[in-house]
This record gives sequence, C-alpha cells and structure tokens, in this order.
Amino acid sequence: MPFGYHGRYLRIDVSRGSGEYVPLDDTVLRQFIGGSGLGVWLLLAEGAANADPLAPEAPIAFTFSPLVGSPLTTSAKFAVVSKSPLTERINDSLASSGFAIAGKSCGCDAIVIVGRAAELSVLIVDETGVRLESATEHRSATCRETEAALRSRLGANYRIASIGPAGENMVRYATVSHDGRHAGRGGSGAVLGARNVKAIAVRGTRRPEWAHPLELTALSKSLSQRSLGPATAKYRELGTATNLVTFNRFGALPTRNFQSGTFDEAASLSPEELSVTRSRTRASCVTCTIGCEHIYGGVRVEYESLFALGSLCGVGDAGMVLRASQRCDELGLDTISTGGTIAFAMECVERKWLDEPWLKFGDGEAMLRAIDSIGSREGLGNLLAEGSRRAARTIGHNSISIAPQVKGLEIPGYEPRALQTMALGFAVGPRGADHNRSGAYEVDFSDKVDRRHVTLDAVRHAIDTEDKAALMDSLIVCRFLRGVFEDFYAETAEMLHSVTGWDVSAGELRETARRIVAAKRQFNLLAGWTPAEDTLPERFLNTPLPNDPAASLSRDRLDGLVAEYHRQRGW
Repeated sequence: MPFGYHGRYLRIDVSRGSGEYVPLDDTVLRQFIGGSGLGVWLLLAEGAANADPLAPEAPIAFTFSPLVGSPLTTSAKFAVVSKSPLTERINDSLASSGFAIAGKSCGCDAIVIVGRAAELSVLIVDETGVRLESATEHRSATCRETEAALRSRLGANYRIASIGPAGENMVRYATVSHDGRHAGRGGSGAVLGARNVKAIAVRGTRRPEWAHPLELTALSKSLSQRSLGPATAKYRELGTATNLVTFNRFGALPTRNFQSGTFDEAASLSPEELSVTRSRTRASCVTCTIGCEHIYGGVRVEYESLFALGSLCGVGDAGMVLRASQRCDELGLDTISTGGTIAFAMECVERKWLDEPWLKFGDGEAMLRAIDSIGSREGLGNLLAEGSRRAARTIGHNSISIAPQVKGLEIPGYEPRALQTMALGFAVGPRGADHNRSGAYEVDFSDKVDRRHVTLDAVRHAIDTEDKAALMDSLIVCRFLRGVFEDFYAETAEMLHSVTGWDVSAGELRETARRIVAAKRQFNLLAGWTPAEDTLPERFLNTPLPNDPAASLSRDRLDGLVAEYHRQRGW
C-alpha cells in the first residue's frame, strides 16, 4: 500500500446500520488518485450508472485523497460523488474543511453509502465502528442548526456534514453542507435525503504516514508562500464577487434569465459597494492560506450566488440578494440552480406561459417566497424543485428553449454567446453546464482566442483546462491555486511523490487526468448519454446578445466545436 492511503473504503448499508471495509488495489489508487477520480471509479464498480439516483441501491461516495491531512495548502477537501437526481448523469461536488481530515482519519480513503434508514438518522463513523442514531428531532432543521445540535450532542471533536430541509424533501438540487460550505451542484443532498440520512458525523485517529516528510514540508512551505502572491490577490482582497463588475463590463453577466449580458444595477452588488454598506470579515478553509471567503453582515458572498440571485433574477437590492443567499444556505439549496430555475419561471410568467403573476423579475420578496416554497416543495415550489428542465416539460410552450440548463444542470454566471470557448465547455461538460470542471473561460479572457468568434483552435485549450480540473479535483487541491503553478503537471507530480513515494511523472499525470475524464464519459454512456445532449438551449443559438450584437453563436459553429472536441478526445 502506498503512503498517504489506507488502501480501503468503508461501505455502509444504512438499511442495516452496518459497514464493512473493502480493499482498494494499489493500481486503482494510482490510476484514479482520490477525490472525483476515485469517486467515479467507485460508482462504476457499484453499478450506479443504471440505478435510479434516489433508489436505496444507488450509492453516494464521500471520497478523500492522498493529500488530505498533509501540510499542503488547500488540501483539506472531500468530494461527494453520485448519480445526479437533477441530470441523471455523473455528479461530483467538492467541499472544504475539517470533514475531509476527520473522515480520512476513520481509516478509509472513501465512505460509500447505500440503503435507506428506517427513520431520519445521523450516521456516525468513529473508532468504535458504524452506527445510526435517530435524527427525527432535527427534522426540518437548517444545516447550521443541525450541525450545532449534533456537535453539542456528540462532542466538538466530531466533524459533521448535513442536509437541510431541501435535502429531506429531495429537491433535485439540494446540497450537502459542512461548516457553511457546500458540496453544491447536482443534488447530492437529495441523494442523502433519499437514504433518510440527515447528517454524517466522523471522528478518527488513524492517519497515514508520508513517504518523504522533509521533502513534503519544503514543498508545502514553498506552495504556501506562492499562494500569497499576485495569482491569488483578487481572491484574498475582494473574493470571487469581484467578477460581477468585470463580467458586466465585458457584457458577459447573465441578466433576466440570459436575456441580456449587462445589468444596470450591477454596481450595487459589487464587493466595493458591499464593503461600504456592510461590515466585512474574511475566513479561510482548514489548511488554506488564501482566505478567499468574504462575509458581509454575516453572509458568505460568492460571485455565483450574487449573479444567480441578483442579475439573473433582475434583483439589484443587495439586502435582498444577501438574504436569498443566506436562505439557500439554511435550506441546503444550490444557489445557481435555485436562481436559474426561479429566473426561468419569471420569464415564463412574463410570457404568460405560467400563471403565477406574483413572480416577477426584480422583485426580491417574490424571490424569497419562491426559495422558501422550493425548500418545502409547497405550491409552485414543488414544480421548481424539479429544476428548469423538468419544469419546462410541465409548462410546455417550447419553454425548454429558454430553460437555462445543459443536461439538466443550470448554467453558471458566464454568458455563452460572449464567452464561446466556455460555451463549448458547458455543452460537453459531463455533469452539465459547469465552470468548475471546465476552465474554458480562462481561454476566452486570454489572447488565445476571439471570445465572440471562437474557431476550432480553441478546442485544445478547452480540453487542457478540463484535464487540469480533473486532476486538481482528484488530488484534491483548490482551483484558485491554478495560477500559482509554473509547471502544473511537474509540480503536482512532485507533490504526489513526496506523499505516496510513487515515482510519478508529469506525463503520467496527464494520462491520469484524461483517464478520469474518460471514466466520467463511460459512466454517462452507461446512464444513457446521447450526442444530442452536448449542446446549448436554443436561446443561445438563435439570438445575438441584445447589448452586444457581435456576440452571436450559431448552431453550426457550436456543433463544429463539439465535433472537434470529440475528435481530439478520440471519442
């Protein structure tokens, strides 16, 4: 067994309340590493691609990595991997902080959960084994309330991941929360809710050793020092929210359900304005030296939440947007899918396809009402809890043409017509429209392409960002470090060598990244993927951006990019 690993995963059947350790072969660990890569391998081994994601037999995997517990900055992360109830395709979401360290200290490289508990329960994994305890008193409690109550009940040395009311009600884009951070996209909270598991509490003392501890310490110090340089300055100083004004200036800020790329009230949501009107504090994930979290008036603020609950819904009242973001956190809702689905419904009301006259663009109170109804699945919320693709099928009127989704996953805050390499990344993304599994927007903002008139030359650059993301999500290290590395594959090979002892090369890690991307595709093929899924909604292929007529993406151009992507991938 290599250093940095336990060489096994813990498979728990909550129907019986028991678990068993299952060996992991060294070859599997070297080929898939951990995090998203190992999670996809586990799901394939479990036959998850053919299962209903909300059925008891469908597994959900919490996966760690060889770097977890090491002194390497940003390495305290875990992946939650399952078949998505929103897309019915592969889903891997990541979250940071102490759960990863405590979970790995339980003596396993992953925790796989199947079955359905007899009642709402907390799953406890510690040095005494596996057990279930009733969580019925926490029914309908927020994520924060649940975690605080369980820490009080079990002890502060347990680390807890939980679901909110949205997960209990199996909202298809419910999250798994840990210390206010979320494994956010694709509905992993609904999968856990379908297991009748309100929370997982972990505590352990078994930590693996490192192959070359002195070398690892030196690498960690160097990486930490570089993480405080110019490549991460904007995250430290203003956080991801600084993207909002920048994207608005480029005409790439999705507004009113992607009807425009500019928002007149963008400045009111900017971190510069928020800093004037509200108290601000900074926070960091465990082991992180960057400190990208910016908290305004007690609310954690990220670009994606500001866009989804702000410009996308036409809401410029910062107070309302912050309240909406906080409410999503409490309920355990993905803010991107929440905002995307509500904005879609707002436009359907505007077009008189949906008879809910109270739900209007720009109405913050209406947005809050919609969020609460989604979390409880009451009234209109029961439809919106299904996501924009399923809602469109019910609403009719060819509303699917304006539903802001790919493969069922709502589109993040990047206007595809203005950022056409990103349009490709969205179209081919294995878990749907995704800015974390494809960094193609980096290409659009470089001098490598004309972002409004992308040619086939852009495809290789998009693939490169996708490969790097797959490796980072499997090691696992934070995406915000990407600009810190001078030679990404060589430096990550050195890090992995110091932890595991493997004589791993940059070339091998390039192949590993491609293998992980291919494994996601294999899962989706088994789950029923067809080539027709690799596209964008008609809105983006028929209509130029009103604020920027030069930003126009034809179906022929997108189809050509997708075909070239598949050719270069060898698929």
